[in-house]
Amino acid sequence: MSRIRIAPSLLSADFAAMGEELISMERAGADLLHCDVMDGVFVPNITFGIKMVADIRKRTSLPLDCHLMIVEPWKYVEAFAKAGAAYITVHYEACGDRLGEVLQAIRGCGVKAGAVVNPDTPVSVLQNVLPLCDMVLLMSVFPGFGGQKYIGSVTAKIREMKDMLRAAGRDIPIEIDGGITPDNVAEVKAAGAEVIVAGSAVFGAADRRAAVAALRERTK
Repeated sequence: MSRIRIAPSLLSADFAAMGEELISMERAGADLLHCDVMDGVFVPNITFGIKMVADIRKRTSLPLDCHLMIVEPWKYVEAFAKAGAAYITVHYEACGDRLGEVLQAIRGCGVKAGAVVNPDTPVSVLQNVLPLCDMVLLMSVFPGFGGQKYIGSVTAKIREMKDMLRAAGRDIPIEIDGGITPDNVAEVKAAGAEVIVAGSAVFGAADRRAAVAALRERTK
């Protein structure tokens, strides 16, 4: 089985010490950084936007995985691409029938594109856009706030998504976001997840390098 990639969620970072937090994540062995962009409309929280992503890009060599939890994300794709995103992921729930168009726009900016579904949205809604995806993100909590508990029924969705990708001939990673800890990371890896978003499990640890190592160790 392939090695998982760890994407610490900056939602759980200390925003007043972001530069130091980025260094901490590099030293901890993170593979990429998950940037939760929330507008207070699509989800009931507000985090940060384009300038923060651009400033983060200047301070780290890690790829930025920008998860847009905003309404009308197509209006901001180019701006986030210019800010330095390596991945831009957008929600089916925000895009609806425009999802394919938005994914094409992301790729047109030279950025890898990902489609996201919430825990109560069936993965089947992504069937027709898989050729346009470089990654698929499955939410394992309802988006908006960190520190939530993993929704166990999402494990079956990971398996279903993996089967859909195989059937479509798409060898792209499944990312899982929400409530991932050393206690359940082996379960999601076994189901087919390859990119693990971890917020409080990493940022809340006294030894962040050990926290990242624990996630990897449980999936060997």
